[in-house]
Amino acid sequence: MAAETAAAGPAPIAIRPVRSSASASRTALGALLLRDLVVLRKHLVEFTVRTLVQPFLLCFVFLFVFPKIGQGVGGGRGPGAESAFATVLVPGVVGISIMFQGIQAVATQLAQEFGFTREIEDRVQAPCPIWLVAGAKVLSGAVQGILSAVIVLPIASVVHAPGVEAHLALHWWVVLTVVPLSCVAMSSLGLVLGTTFEPRNIGLMFGFVVLPITFLGGTYYQWTRLATVTVGGFPWLQALVLVNPLVYVNEGMRAAFTDASHLHLYVVEPVLVGFCVAFMALGLRNFRRRVLS
Repeated sequence: MAAETAAAGPAPIAIRPVRSSASASRTALGALLLRDLVVLRKHLVEFTVRTLVQPFLLCFVFLFVFPKIGQGVGGGRGPGAESAFATVLVPGVVGISIMFQGIQAVATQLAQEFGFTREIEDRVQAPCPIWLVAGAKVLSGAVQGILSAVIVLPIASVVHAPGVEAHLALHWWVVLTVVPLSCVAMSSLGLVLGTTFEPRNIGLMFGFVVLPITFLGGTYYQWTRLATVTVGGFPWLQALVLVNPLVYVNEGMRAAFTDASHLHLYVVEPVLVGFCVAFMALGLRNFRRRVLS
């Protein structure tokens, strides 16, 4: 018996196959996203309040208070002019909410993680490439942007004075393409801002970048109406604001939620894709530099 056992040799050891790098990266990406969603769920009330305050105040002042006190907005007076302005403003409010959510979820968080918390050091130790950590931040911000759009649109569409209403018309194929593109573009912009500005200079980001983007982003007016602002017959302002990504977001929201005039979708969607690629490329380069410095 002993001779037979010796002849058979030791029992073979089962070797577990090594997990591929792609599989490990997918698992790490899922874990990073899950962590952000768990944190979001724990701070859901804070997220909802942060998302609603500015849009609610915009609609309350422009669409409720102004008509009540006889203050004309939208270039005219009366319920017709007020309703036309509401139709323009409500999609703009959704667009600006997506932008602020992307900046808040990505840029502001990165400022904290690169600053005093140094949490970014734990994230980049995940078994995945560095660029995937930044990509997870952008995806998380995009998901929060979609949630903010879902929350803001119903609220913004009903906050108005009697006789004033926004004439909404949901074009679902545009909603399902433009809204996710806009959320990714604004989250990618947040990645660029969060990796460009030092944590101690985050206030300058809002003053010198976010504020001009907001007021020149077509939130309160349609891009097509800027054709009347000319110098020597040239619509200089209409041409200048084309470098502003929020213009394409807001015009896309008007195409998705109303029948108001807007930039053609064959311009809006390719430009949004271009902004996504450009912002991601620049943001990933800055992120890698900040992490490895």
